[in-house]
Amino acid sequence: MLRIPSCLLKLTRVVLSHKPWALFILLFIFVSFAYVKLYWDIWEDPKSRGHPYGLSAEISCAHDVPSSLDIAGGPSPSPGNVFFVETSEQTTPSYLFSCSVESAARTHPGSRVVVLMKGLAKGNTSLPKHWAFSLLSCFPNVEIQPLDLTELFSGTPLKRWYLQPQRHQEPYFLHVLSDACRIALMWKFGGIYLDTDFIVLKNLQNLTNALGIQGDEVLNGAFLSFKPKHEFMELCMQDFVQNYNGWVWGHQGPELLTRVFKKWCSLGTIKSMSCKGVSALAPEAVYPIPWQDWKKLYEAVSALELHKLLKNTYAVHIWNKLSHGTKLEIPSQALLAQLYSQFCPATYAKMKQD
Repeated sequence: MLRIPSCLLKLTRVVLSHKPWALFILLFIFVSFAYVKLYWDIWEDPKSRGHPYGLSAEISCAHDVPSSLDIAGGPSPSPGNVFFVETSEQTTPSYLFSCSVESAARTHPGSRVVVLMKGLAKGNTSLPKHWAFSLLSCFPNVEIQPLDLTELFSGTPLKRWYLQPQRHQEPYFLHVLSDACRIALMWKFGGIYLDTDFIVLKNLQNLTNALGIQGDEVLNGAFLSFKPKHEFMELCMQDFVQNYNGWVWGHQGPELLTRVFKKWCSLGTIKSMSCKGVSALAPEAVYPIPWQDWKKLYEAVSALELHKLLKNTYAVHIWNKLSHGTKLEIPSQALLAQLYSQFCPATYAKMKQD
């Protein structure tokens, strides 16, 4: 029960001895106090929250969210996790970011979907107030955590590289940092790594020790799936340091993975194959739309065409670096709009609302 402060009691006595209009002022003050007190209790009392981070009032969890699952706990990730990484200080996720995580959570209900963000303060138990965090907090298998780079790189060849301050001034440092994070995560913990511009269509857990061909005989690291401490990932970390060049776009990413795979298999050219336990997946598996054809994502397609296109596809890479400035009509028959609608319906509902 609310306790009225003594100052209000005194004010009441004064008001009652004056004109009736002053009663309106008293009523206004009392209602305002009650509202502020109630609001403070709701947001500050941990017992009033259903989730450790709390949900924004603008997002309801009434949409089709999987029921609570027996999610593996523990302070450190375990094999089978799905990882997303944000290496910038960004804490305002986009629709595509939200869709990536949501689609992964829906297609991997028995796995922890771990989102690591450099912009989150370590030790802070609350997330920034943003609709995407509220929406993703509805999913019981999604965990959003700070990205501790020093801890991630400790015990790997990447530690010394990261601690060299001059590296941070290089033109592609954030991209190179992301390249380093994904191979360190795969080597240390195993599981699945995905860039935040993927829309996941199917469960990826049966793709073990695998990465995808993006085309042009080049492997891309936007999707990786490996068992922990795998030798291939160890060789990737060694190559990262030994052949480092942060001034050439892709040298530490697709080019690195291509170099290592060619050595691993003693190949001159990349082709879809499995070699010494590591699989190079055909482009349709995770890169069904070549980067050169990214505009097809915004073109209308029939349901039949979409089914045929994605028949052998596990996830669709959206090539956000190229497509991020393009306007998407919602709702529409555009390929990308249909992917949003089918595989991340909660995010899609928010897009329609906005």
